[in-house]
Amino acid sequence: MTGVLLRRARDADARAAADVWLRSFAAALPTVVRPRTDDDVRDYFRDVVVPSRETWVAEEDGGRIIGVMVLDGQLLSQLYLEPERRGRGLGDRFVALAKERSPDGLTLWTFQVNKPAHRFYERHGFLAAESTDGSGNEEREPDVRYVWRP
Repeated sequence: MTGVLLRRARDADARAAADVWLRSFAAALPTVVRPRTDDDVRDYFRDVVVPSRETWVAEEDGGRIIGVMVLDGQLLSQLYLEPERRGRGLGDRFVALAKERSPDGLTLWTFQVNKPAHRFYERHGFLAAESTDGSGNEEREPDVRYVWRP
């Protein structure tokens, strides 16, 4: 994707990043019940994610935020793209950046129903390491932990 800059998020990006998350989650995971309202998600990005996590955004020419990735140590905690931007290499760029930022390895969780995410991460060398019944996440949705080691 030419014309798209990956950069660290600033406080002013929190709402746009949260809105990308909301649209992406709704498109990719329509059967997963979110326990937080849209405003709760926006507040969480503003108060927690952007100020205290390593948050990156994809900004296209013109300043529109079209993707967000959040790292928390070796945890790739969030990677969400505008739905119309999937399949165009932006997620690949984010994963390459995550591996660069955490060269000793990464882990992440994704829902079991998110088969496109499974294929995406497996294509990038992640291996499924654990499956759960979802009792450990707030959505109560069965999930899978993936691990990448160099």
